[in-house]
Order: sequence, then C-alpha cells, then structure tokens
Amino acid sequence: MMKIAIIGGTGFENPDILHHQAAVFMETPFGKTDAPIKTGKIGQTDVCLVSRHGLNHEITPTHVNNRANLWAIRESGCTCIIATTACGSLRKEIAPGDLVFPDQFIDFTRFRANTFFDRFEPGNLQHTPMADPFDRELREKLMVNAGRLGLPFHPRGTVITIEGPRFSTRAESRMFRSWGADVINMSTAPECMLANELGIPYAAVAVSTDYDSWMEEEHPVTWEAVLEVFHRNVHQVVSLITAVVSS
Repeated sequence: MMKIAIIGGTGFENPDILHHQAAVFMETPFGKTDAPIKTGKIGQTDVCLVSRHGLNHEITPTHVNNRANLWAIRESGCTCIIATTACGSLRKEIAPGDLVFPDQFIDFTRFRANTFFDRFEPGNLQHTPMADPFDRELREKLMVNAGRLGLPFHPRGTVITIEGPRFSTRAESRMFRSWGADVINMSTAPECMLANELGIPYAAVAVSTDYDSWMEEEHPVTWEAVLEVFHRNVHQVVSLITAVVSS
C-alpha cells in the first residue's frame, strides 16, 4: 500500500491538507525530529507531513536534522517522498511563480551531515549511486497533473543547493549559471541524497520566487520577496500535490 511523505519547505510549513490528523515527535538514531511528524489522509491515501524548518520556520537550512527527518519517514512506512522548496531562478525563462521539477542537483553545502554511513561495517561498503537522484515516475506524475491543472512548469532542471542562510553574491550567482544550474535553493542537498541512501523514491516541486542576484535589471532577492511570491502561489502547490497523491 502506498504511503506518501510530503516535506514542506518555505511557506509550506503547516498546510491544512490532511484529514484524520495525528502528530508525534519521533526519536531516531540521529536524534529527535525537529517538528512533529503529522500523519493523516489525502483522499484515501495515507500521508506523512514533515515541516522541514519547524512549524514556525525557526530552523535554519544548515541546522535542519535531515537524517532524523528522513529516517522517521522510512520508519513511518512511507514509500515515496514529494518535497516542496522555494528557489531562485538562474534562467530568464523560469519566471517567478513557475514550477520546476528538477532532475539533477549540485551540492554546494559545506556543514551538513550528508550520509547515514558515518563508518562502514567490515565487508559492507556503501557508495550509493546518484547519477539520476530524482525519481522519474514521481516526476512524470507531477508533470501530468501540472498539465491537467494548467500550471506553468518546467519538466526538468538542475538545482544547486547552497549553505545559506545568506543569499548569493552576484559573482556566485553568475558562477552557478555557468555551471549549468537552473535554480538555486538551500534544501535539496542533502535531503535528496539521504532519500536515495534509504532507497525511497524522491521528487521535488520547486517554486521559482525570484531571479537570485545575477539579473541586474531585477532587484536582488530578499526574504520578504521570496515569501510574498511563495504565498501567492502556495495554493497551486497544494492543488498539485493533492492531485498527485489522489491519482
């Protein structure tokens, strides 16, 4: 039986999309989850909802306990993960309000625990393949349902994850563009990496909120602008995830 985990990012910390709700903090070998894991249903499908930054967005990107969150998702019996994330656009054609379903990531973080394997047991080396980190089937479901709902979306893209919490300099933003990144955020790595280590299919709904700082004719990104655009479009994300979960 399918049980879907939804990881809510910026602007999606505490959405009222579940019925028959329950909530519990979970203990894991990597500590307690930062926020209670909410369980319930969307339609007839069992769902777990994880607030990445806490219910009041009190946890900075660097200090999210990704290992505890992902371990709790597995222990809850979830069979796949859909994550939401606000992102900056590094391409003119990805406008604020557009959705992107990434197929690749670049990890530019520096201070995060990014693996469950802090040491290898004798004879059990763990080097997880990561060539195609986002699940193709989940991405196809997102694309099909986004098309049905008439939402503006980009079917693929490379997301680069920076440490944060600061935004990029103009020089960094231009460098990331030259590397082939299409959008930028502070959350996909190591979250996606850890999901792959656990063998849980993972896909992301990235909402473009700004043009980062590379486009000089636009105002550089601010936190207030990110929240304003995400909140204006969060109903689209809720509609999309509800449609995917129910399909």
